[in-house]
Amino acid sequence: MMKPAPKVLLLENIHVIARDLFIRAGCQVEHLKSALPPEELKAKLKGIDILGIRSKSTLTADILKSAPDLQAVGCFCVGTNQVDLPAAQTLGIPVFNAPFSNTRSVAEMMLAEIIMLSRKIGMRNTELHQGTWNKSSDRCFEVRGKTLGIIGYGNIGTQVSAMAEAVGMRVLFYDIVSKLSLGNAKPMASLPELLAESDFVVCHVPETSLTDRMIGAEELRSMPKGSYLINASRGNVIDIPALVEALKSGHLGGAAIDVYPEEPETNTTQFKSPLMGLPNVVLTPHIGGATEEAQGNIGREVASTLVRFLKTGATPLSVNFPPIDTTLANGVHRLINVHRNVPGVLGEINKLISDSGANIHAQSLATDASIGYVQIDLDSPISDGLIKGIQALKTSIKTRAITN
Repeated sequence: MMKPAPKVLLLENIHVIARDLFIRAGCQVEHLKSALPPEELKAKLKGIDILGIRSKSTLTADILKSAPDLQAVGCFCVGTNQVDLPAAQTLGIPVFNAPFSNTRSVAEMMLAEIIMLSRKIGMRNTELHQGTWNKSSDRCFEVRGKTLGIIGYGNIGTQVSAMAEAVGMRVLFYDIVSKLSLGNAKPMASLPELLAESDFVVCHVPETSLTDRMIGAEELRSMPKGSYLINASRGNVIDIPALVEALKSGHLGGAAIDVYPEEPETNTTQFKSPLMGLPNVVLTPHIGGATEEAQGNIGREVASTLVRFLKTGATPLSVNFPPIDTTLANGVHRLINVHRNVPGVLGEINKLISDSGANIHAQSLATDASIGYVQIDLDSPISDGLIKGIQALKTSIKTRAITN
């Protein structure tokens, strides 16, 4: 009996490259332009094997529990904080993302905004649209020779570092994890030290308890008078009321903000922020990675990873699963099982395989503190009875079969 084609649900207008890759892989694809409310999403997930989302969808434990058929989640973006990762793991659902695909797009925008703020281009643009000719060099500077402080020296931070040095900036960085410097970039021992020495500060950190309002009134006061703050990471990294006060008082020379504590759900929802109307403040609608190149790369990267997972069970790029990546030989039948990481599981599974009369061709196991993930290649077809028997084990979370 032929197995039905895997069902894929793509939300939030994920690039059509992803849709086309799934279709070529033999999947049924539903491609929607927006996120869905929780109850509507629960209903939509019935029978779905693969779910693709971006940053507007929130996958809580409750939503994930309502989707027993869900095999994997693809976050078509850099972050995965919109997904309850421990809950997904407990339910046997690996989560994949695109940690590198939009780094160049974000880095280019950061460099552009550094120059825009330093030359007051945003202010001059607004004035000229209003009919005011203000040709002035007052408080406008070249960025060459200025100091850039980078908070978070990961994929994007390092790209910004290299590009800033290329235009002649001195680069400092601070990260809670020891990182190798690129070029002449200098690591700083603490955040206060970095802030005190920087003419421009850019934030490239994930959303965690450590980064929640990590830039508040005290941190802003420690920055040099006339310096600039840029954030394209997460909306809760900066205390917005404190930033507004620092801008209004003239302590900061300007700011560029791309992410906000609360963002409109759709393009038709009105945006509101206390930063609106302030001079030399560049506001953009969460578009750091919003280029055709980045979205195409993300669509290709995540969809290809998910197709590979469907076809072989490969998980090396998952953010919440033990990594396994083994070749599936022609004519081999692969059994995949996710289970609680307790002693004796493989013995029980192997006994059921032996009792079924199948011969094990190869076996790979990877574990972490909570779960085990095993791929067992058999020389004969895998019966529904064997799948049901393994899934019935008290330790089993998810079981499926793949035939090459």
